[in-house]
Amino acid sequence: MFKKWLGLTLKVSVSGALIWFILSKIDLASAKDRALDVAPEMLLLAILLMFVQAVIAGIRWNVVLSAIGEPLAFINSFKIYYIGLFFNQTLPSSVGGDAVRMYIAKRAGVPLSASINSVLLERGALVIALVLIVTLMQPYFMTRVPDDQEGLILASVAVLFALMVVGLIALVNLDRLPSRYSHWRVVRGLAMLAADSRLVFLDPRSASKILSWSLIGHVNVTLSIYILAMGLKLDVSMLDCLALFPPVMLATTLPISIAGWGVREGAMVAAFGLIGVSQEGAVVLSLLAGVLAIITSLPGGIIWLMSGYRQKDIAS
Repeated sequence: MFKKWLGLTLKVSVSGALIWFILSKIDLASAKDRALDVAPEMLLLAILLMFVQAVIAGIRWNVVLSAIGEPLAFINSFKIYYIGLFFNQTLPSSVGGDAVRMYIAKRAGVPLSASINSVLLERGALVIALVLIVTLMQPYFMTRVPDDQEGLILASVAVLFALMVVGLIALVNLDRLPSRYSHWRVVRGLAMLAADSRLVFLDPRSASKILSWSLIGHVNVTLSIYILAMGLKLDVSMLDCLALFPPVMLATTLPISIAGWGVREGAMVAAFGLIGVSQEGAVVLSLLAGVLAIITSLPGGIIWLMSGYRQKDIAS
C-alpha cells in the first residue's frame, strides 16, 4: 500500500511540477485569449474524431484477440475498450485502464493469459506504428527544422527505430529462456506472451491488419490535433502534425505522470516549437486535446456503470 501511494504521489508531483513550470514560462493572458477564441465548429469536429478513435481502437484490439485465438464479438471488445479508455483518463496512470480492460475481458470469458497478452500486444502494436510514422516522416520533417537540429533529430530517430527492432526481436523470443527457469510462473507467462506475439507480428495477415489499424488510429488522432490547431489559428499543416505529434504520444506512454498531463504539454512545446509555434499556442493546443480526451472518454464510464461491474471489483 505504501509503494502504491508513493508512486501516486510521485506521479502527481511530476504532473504538477511540469504544468507549473510550463505555465510559468508563457503569457497566461495570451493563452487564455487564444483558448477562448478557438473556433467552436473545429472543437466539435475534433470531438467527433476522438469518438471515432474509440471505434478504431476497439477494432484494433478485436483483431489482436482474433489473432491469438480468443475472438470477442466486436460490440463486446468495443465496450470493454471504452471502459478502459475511461479509466485511463481517471486513474493516476496513462495505462491504468489497461488493467481494468484485462480484468473485464477475463470476466467476459477470455482466459487471463490471453486478456493480459492481448492488451500488451495491442499496446506494442501502437508503439511500433508510432515509430514507423516518426521514421517515415523524417524526410519531410528535415525540411522544416533548423539545420543545426537535423543531426540530433536523425540520430534520435535512428536509435528509436533500432530499439523498436531489438524490442520486437526480444519479444518474439521470450520463450527461449533457459529451461531450468521454466518452473517459474513469470517465465511461463513470458513464454505464452512470446507465442502470442509471433501470432500477432510474424503472421503477415495478422500483422498487416493490426499495424494498418494502428496507423489509421494514429492518423485519426493526429487529424484531430490538426483540426484543433486550425481552430486556434496556428500556422501548421497536417504533415507537420503527423511528424510532430507521434513523438509526443510516445512521450506520454511513459508511466511517470497522471494520464500524461505535464509530459504531454512539455513535449508539445518542444516539438511544435521546432517549427516556430509559440509556447502559448502549443500549450493551449495540448490542454485542449487533454480536456477533449477526458470528455470523449466519459461514455466509457456510463458503459461501465450500466455493465454491472462494481468499483470494488475493479479495485481488487
